[in-house]
Amino acid sequence: MSDAKYEMVVCIVNAGYSDLVMDAARSEGATGGTVIHARGTANKEAEAIFQITIQPDKDAVLLLVPARIKDNVLHAIYQKAGLDSAGQGIAFSLPVSKTAGLGKKPREKKE
Repeated sequence: MSDAKYEMVVCIVNAGYSDLVMDAARSEGATGGTVIHARGTANKEAEAIFQITIQPDKDAVLLLVPARIKDNVLHAIYQKAGLDSAGQGIAFSLPVSKTAGLGKKPREKKE
């Protein structure tokens, strides 16, 4: 287990636009992410508020990044894949208190 400071950046974009998110995140130092295919449930009222058509098919991009680059990653994602782009993305971050499986390879148990 590690107490290193990480943040989980989550970006939800229209299906097929996860590469925009990953390109933006990598430009700020992120190394990789996980894409989950999803379906949005927004209603017509939300479309009227944002003055956009909301596509139901989505990609959720999950990125675990060092806390020190989180703001830069979020800003880059917003610039390239935000609501005003074809991806119509939203992004947010969540604190991560512990991680496992990052960094050094675990030592094998001696028999």
